[in-house]
Amino acid sequence: MNKIKFIELGLNEFVLHAIQDLKFEYPSDIQEKSIPVALEHFDIIGQAQTGTGKTLAFGAPIISRMEKSTGKVQAIVLAPTRELAIQVGEELKRIAKYETIKILPIYGGQSIDIQTSALKRGVDIVVGTPGRILDHIRKGTLKLASTKFLVIDEADEMLNLGFIEDIESILSNLSKERQTMLFSATMPRAIKTLSKKYMKTDTKIITIEKKSLTVSKTHQYYYEVNSKNKFESLCKILDVDAPKTCILFCKTKKGVDKLVSELQPRGYSAKGMHGDMKQSERMNTLKKFKDGNLNYLIATDVAARGIDVEDVTHVINYDLPQDSESYIHRIGRTGRANKEGIAYSLITRGESSAKRQIECDTKSIITKKSIPTMLDIIAAKSETILKSIKLTLFENLYDDFIPLGNTLTKEFGAADVTASLIKTIFDSAVNYNYAEEAIPTGDNVRLFLSIGKIDEVMTKDIISFLCETANVNKNELGRIDILDKFSFLDVPGNLVDAILRNSSGHKLHKRRVNIEVAKARR
Repeated sequence: MNKIKFIELGLNEFVLHAIQDLKFEYPSDIQEKSIPVALEHFDIIGQAQTGTGKTLAFGAPIISRMEKSTGKVQAIVLAPTRELAIQVGEELKRIAKYETIKILPIYGGQSIDIQTSALKRGVDIVVGTPGRILDHIRKGTLKLASTKFLVIDEADEMLNLGFIEDIESILSNLSKERQTMLFSATMPRAIKTLSKKYMKTDTKIITIEKKSLTVSKTHQYYYEVNSKNKFESLCKILDVDAPKTCILFCKTKKGVDKLVSELQPRGYSAKGMHGDMKQSERMNTLKKFKDGNLNYLIATDVAARGIDVEDVTHVINYDLPQDSESYIHRIGRTGRANKEGIAYSLITRGESSAKRQIECDTKSIITKKSIPTMLDIIAAKSETILKSIKLTLFENLYDDFIPLGNTLTKEFGAADVTASLIKTIFDSAVNYNYAEEAIPTGDNVRLFLSIGKIDEVMTKDIISFLCETANVNKNELGRIDILDKFSFLDVPGNLVDAILRNSSGHKLHKRRVNIEVAKARR
């Protein structure tokens, strides 16, 4: 069976030209089913997930049928969030590239006077949040006499955010002869009631089956964690995978703020985004993320609506979502444009049933992975470090440092100097205090010391400290690994009690040192 093309849907030549520029040849399911019906002036209820191309599904037929450059508002598009309003506005501008049509996003957080001035100059399509659109209607700055099209996008999210009354107020100000298109991922009773009350009796209902909505290019995994080691587990995952562009989801705004406050001090490039933040702050954060200047974006489900960023490599559900629909929305942020993506979920034992329900609803399998160990982290970091060093060697970017290198190698030997430098790079790349993870060291016991490079401590300092406080022989001490904020020490089992009893709690470099046995790997 031959797949239908855009040129067969009845759109005008200017819209088709713009779609061609976007490199689209074949419509998605929702586009194929909605566009011809919309062009025939029918009201539409479209049930389809985020990421299936709904903006083009309603935007292309509206722009094809609009009068050009009237300067009066001919279409209103309602979106639940500022980000989605901005995104939809940008997409509509791309569809209207060869038309003389003015499109204006309006939303709370932006100066209402700036919006009023733009409306006075003349606008054909207004895309906005219900509250701000209602503000302009009440002020008389948004005239609806010429409005022939209304789109309600993400209607179920409008319901969740409590916008139904605002939407009804907007609908009551529009002509009954308008064409209404409502799109929603789910169809709760309140949405059905709204459609029966305000849409025509011959409204066409278009439903895209769920089986076509699962993101097939996204590899789905989960880690079983407990609340005590959840953050540590996340850090291990990040240190092994080292995602360049990752969205982490939390259930609440408070959860977003907490996770950001925990990640940032440990060197992770992370910022949060939720509804309580200023619009300018949210837009700056999103711009940094899009430009590749931010690795980790932590967001709530609502704030993430409208985020359209290419090349998101990872989505991590730090908190499991409330339902399967939200899960699909989340993981749909990666694996786009025929690229593969990765979705991780951190799940407690009590959430196992919720995980199984998601698998059932999405007809997919979420594969269990083991939480990375310190050995995994060392292996991952070592590979990255070696690649970086080899690149420097291949590009001859080290000439200025050859004299210093010669001095060190004459004194210590090339192998020791190289290993020392690699260890220094590795220590700076590890952000979390993994004291609870012991690396096997044969018959020795690994001890944890709460002092590191930031305290300007060196190997000889630790040796002297232990010899003086615990009266041990320096030749009995094993390997010492000094990281940024802590250190590890290998000692024979018969020295452990003496060191813990006599050395722990004493000061080194004016810093009180806590010493304990590094716990065995769970």
